[in-house]
Amino acid sequence: MRYWLMKSEPDEVGIAHLAANPDALFEWTGVRNYQARNFMRDDMQPGDLLLFWHSSCPEPGIAGIAEVASAAHADSSQFDPASPYHDPKSDPAKPRWQCVDVRFVRQTRLVSPQELRQHPQLEEMTVLKRGNRLSITPVTEAEWAYLTQVVL
Repeated sequence: MRYWLMKSEPDEVGIAHLAANPDALFEWTGVRNYQARNFMRDDMQPGDLLLFWHSSCPEPGIAGIAEVASAAHADSSQFDPASPYHDPKSDPAKPRWQCVDVRFVRQTRLVSPQELRQHPQLEEMTVLKRGNRLSITPVTEAEWAYLTQVVL
């Protein structure tokens, strides 16, 4: 099992959206960064757990836990002309963008980046490093254990 942090804007899809439909799968569309896409395509497996991070909002941070519920597949938004994530250069026979489906596990209290930085055990977390803007980052097993046992 691997662990991840995935960012979403709560006004588009927040942890409350997943909590409202706990048995539903959510297609994690719109990732348009090759490294983040590669994490989904090459490394994520069903059963992996993830920190659900609210981003681009007044109070960013960890808001819950979700589970990877599918193997990578074509991101449907790349073919939808009405989507802000439409990619007219992507070929349906060889899609450029991949995504996974996720499922709600639990909501947590909101844990801000400032609070996370107060824990020396988390100082190497990718999301806390200067200049990091990736929407998907790996979380180490040690970071996951510390977060779930001490912080969350």
